[in-house]
Amino acid sequence: MGWQKNVRPRVHSSVTRASVCHRSGDRRQQGRTMSVTANIRLNADLAKRAVVDSTALPWHASPCAGVQRRLLERDGGDVARATSVVQYAPGARFDAHLHELGEEILVLEGTFSDEAGHYGPGTYLKSPPGSRHAPYSKEGCLLFVKLRHLNPADTGRCVVDTRSATWFQGLVPGLTVLPLSEFGTQHTAMVRWAPGTSFNHKYFFTTVVPMRVEGVFSDEHGSYPAGSWLRSPHLSQHQPFSREGCLILVKTGHLLAALEAVNRPRT
Repeated sequence: MGWQKNVRPRVHSSVTRASVCHRSGDRRQQGRTMSVTANIRLNADLAKRAVVDSTALPWHASPCAGVQRRLLERDGGDVARATSVVQYAPGARFDAHLHELGEEILVLEGTFSDEAGHYGPGTYLKSPPGSRHAPYSKEGCLLFVKLRHLNPADTGRCVVDTRSATWFQGLVPGLTVLPLSEFGTQHTAMVRWAPGTSFNHKYFFTTVVPMRVEGVFSDEHGSYPAGSWLRSPHLSQHQPFSREGCLILVKTGHLLAALEAVNRPRT
């Protein structure tokens, strides 16, 4: 990933049933058919840098009563590649549904649940392509969700409690890393920056998509408080640092494959 040493995350590849997920863009498979969301192209050009303050965005109703979302990026209608902040009201639930191209979730607040378990704040979940589940929240929750961006060959389900997992020294003093998932070129991790930590000018082989969980993250382009989401294009560069310290969620290596798929000639 560039910030971490060579440490492999824990992957539960034997799990074949759907793991956790909310449903910001996949199709519900049982019972009623979900109403079709208007085709939306929001920050959909993966070759462009995007910066979004999620806390300033309006909430949009989802097809499920009691679930609303703030859209960070989206390309499609009812079935869409999407990144969102999702809020479940107490008692909200989805019918069982399929995640054709997978889903990643970080629980920000409250408790998120499905038939496989209950997941409190700080829990990371990866539902692989082809998995299904019926998510709900008894007390309500707030989630960061990415949909339809995983490699179709990735069959590993991951569940990591970031509050109790082991962190590792990063590549520079003051940087610690918690690997969450990896497959091929794709890597997802939590990265903690101690106050005053800076990184050398970095040429990113892949793409960094940080979601600020706490603190303030900065680079030469600006400063990004908690709730910020950034997408840096493939092979872009910047010089990141944090004066006061921060905790961020980082995903790399997925945009190149997505760009190739978008630009592939149709036959």
